[in-house]
Amino acid sequence: MSVLTAGLPTRSIPSRLVVTPAVVAHRGASGYHPEHTLGAYRAAVRMGADAVELDVVPTADGVLVVRHESELSATTDVADHPGLADRRTTRRVGGRRVTGWFTDDLTLAEVRTLRCRERHPALRPGNTLHDGREGVATLGEVLAAVGTESVRRERAVGVMIELKSPARFAARGLPLEEPLLAELRCRGLDHARSGVTVMSFDRGILRRLASRTTVPLVQLLDVGDRLDAVALDAIERYADGVGVHQALVRPRTPDGRLDAPTRLVREAHRRWLDVHVWTLRAENRYLPVEHRLGDDPAVLGDLPGLAADLLDAGVDGLITDHPDLALRAVAAAV
Repeated sequence: MSVLTAGLPTRSIPSRLVVTPAVVAHRGASGYHPEHTLGAYRAAVRMGADAVELDVVPTADGVLVVRHESELSATTDVADHPGLADRRTTRRVGGRRVTGWFTDDLTLAEVRTLRCRERHPALRPGNTLHDGREGVATLGEVLAAVGTESVRRERAVGVMIELKSPARFAARGLPLEEPLLAELRCRGLDHARSGVTVMSFDRGILRRLASRTTVPLVQLLDVGDRLDAVALDAIERYADGVGVHQALVRPRTPDGRLDAPTRLVREAHRRWLDVHVWTLRAENRYLPVEHRLGDDPAVLGDLPGLAADLLDAGVDGLITDHPDLALRAVAAAV
């Protein structure tokens, strides 16, 4: 993990975010439980994940809750609450019109009345057995649960926090920096060795955080983002690593197979930036052709094989819905 000195103009000190190669449970063990539930995080730790990943969005009263997006109907039973029917609205999110119920229109007390459910019930029917068992967790609750599990298992488990749409929420009077830093400080986690990492696609919030905290920062990158030397040099000035779509490391050919590795990992490592790839999912639907098992999109294919291919390309971390399967590849590689 990076050891940084407050006030330095660069965060490029030769060190590593985590012991590598690391397996990070995406939204918890979300291949087996509804995403972002405490059950999903506890399962991930039991499986042996090195860290867990979560996304945070604010409630109307400024509390950070753990959801992939602020719209709630895909992952909770909000539509079944008559008392919240008048909160259904339509707004533009990420350039598209989205209709539903949004965390930033509900207080924490109102969000706490909701129960979580599986996002992909047809693809992951086994996960629906957990529908309705848990409510929406706050950031603080996940940090506490992971801390408790770390003590119980006698091993440190990291937490990678993604800040979702910070500019949009700031425009609504709900900035993410203050509640995030307040939560970390309250729990004694606002330092470089806390095991917490903060990520975002938004460069602005990461640059601001670089002068306010020493927790490691990760710039998230998607297909189509600029990745030349100038871009990586700029990232190195405020971040400790990059979290990239797996296709930026191993692109896919037109027929859906893995292509040769790019130079991204090598160029990132030259700048002392760690590289995590997202998101490895075991269902055939998400795998390259050579790692699928049969034609059923819901059948679990050879995720360890894909993980091994990415590890061979030099990545430092695998962000995955199925941490137990990715761990097999890591065990075979070391």
